Amino acid sequence: MITLLRRLVIPTVMLLAVVLVPSNVAQAQSAAELERRIDEAWEELEPVIEDYNRVKSELEKNQKKSEKLAEKLVPLEMRLNLAMESINEVAAHYYKGGNFSALNSLLASGSPTAFMEQLAVLNLVARDQQEQIEEVSRTKRDYEDQKAEIDALILEQEEQVADLERRKDEIESELAELEELLDAAYTQVGAGTGTGTGEVTGGCPAVTGSGPGYTAAQFACAQIGKPYQYGSSGPNSYDCSGLTQAAWAAAGVSLTHYTGAQWNEGTPVSRAEAIPGDLVFFYDSLSHVGIYVGNGLMVDAPRTGLNVSMRSIDTMPIAGFRRPG
Repeated sequence: MITLLRRLVIPTVMLLAVVLVPSNVAQAQSAAELERRIDEAWEELEPVIEDYNRVKSELEKNQKKSEKLAEKLVPLEMRLNLAMESINEVAAHYYKGGNFSALNSLLASGSPTAFMEQLAVLNLVARDQQEQIEEVSRTKRDYEDQKAEIDALILEQEEQVADLERRKDEIESELAELEELLDAAYTQVGAGTGTGTGEVTGGCPAVTGSGPGYTAAQFACAQIGKPYQYGSSGPNSYDCSGLTQAAWAAAGVSLTHYTGAQWNEGTPVSRAEAIPGDLVFFYDSLSHVGIYVGNGLMVDAPRTGLNVSMRSIDTMPIAGFRRPG
């Protein structure tokens, strides 16, 4: 199976040969071409990372559900045990000793009516206890069934996470090699390492405002310069959906650490209606997301090897805008 790196590096080797030609223009073009190829490789990797975030988020939710169900099982089991002890005591009292003593007493007193009333009460008590036991047992079985189902799902998702991590590590390893080639190309032209992300400087947010969206935008702006790290939602590093999740958490709104979920956790807005704090999504796969900060700009965590930055929303094909809250 031809790996991503082999598909990208074979033509890259030819490009690096151009670097040896004493032409700064040709060298700069080769570096730009390497950046383009890295971006293409990243487009393949980012959906894998977001799928990893999806499975991880679902896993965490199901683990919490399982823990809550386990907590509910404890008092149910205590109620069941107490009900069983209670009915056993009643049975022991009436059928092992108390019953005969009562019978002798009733025979001596000549009051069979009172004895029948005692038996009726016993039957009512026993029936009531049995109903309690059956109710608790049904509830306990229901919770145990739910917990067993969730535990099975957690095991399945843990396997998915392990598989996604393997795939992600393979592609990241290939990207790291490409990054080295890119650094080498820029060193040849004496230009340092480029980003190729369209990063811009200036006031952030790009427009003034107020409200939860503006709070989210301000938070995102404060993270500029922090490194990209897949699966991270801060405070020292972020991936794209981790940054948007943390930004809106600062505004008191909970979002899932997954672009696909965040797409459904907000109200659709048009580009013309977009205000600071709105989420802007990219590609048909919704594999990338940023925080809109006004004037056609966003703050996002671009990709591995780069830092959180402010850049144009036209850097990538836009899928749409969403407003959380």
